[in-house]
Amino acid sequence: MLTSVDFNRLPRHIAIIMDGNGRWAKKKHLSRQEGHKKGAIAAKQVIETIIQYKIPYLTLYVFSTENWNRPKIEIEGLFKLMEQNLNEGIRYALDKGVFEYDDRKIN
Repeated sequence: MLTSVDFNRLPRHIAIIMDGNGRWAKKKHLSRQEGHKKGAIAAKQVIETIIQYKIPYLTLYVFSTENWNRPKIEIEGLFKLMEQNLNEGIRYALDKGVFEYDDRKIN
């Protein structure tokens, strides 16, 4: 319950390495891409909680150099998923007032 949380004792920055989605999917007899999609859903839930607890910084490591060794179709799927979620995430963050965005500063 949020009312019993001492917000002064929470971390200011949380970093998460998103790893194991493909292995999770394999155990569930799903495609690796389906596992990556479920990982994105989990990330959204984490973001909701981070916002709720007013933690100002979150880093999600979603693609490492080792990921370049994956099949091309999986890499393309990962990048498509990242692009979709990034665009959706920016809109969501703006709606929630998480940060301000001035598109005049973007080339």
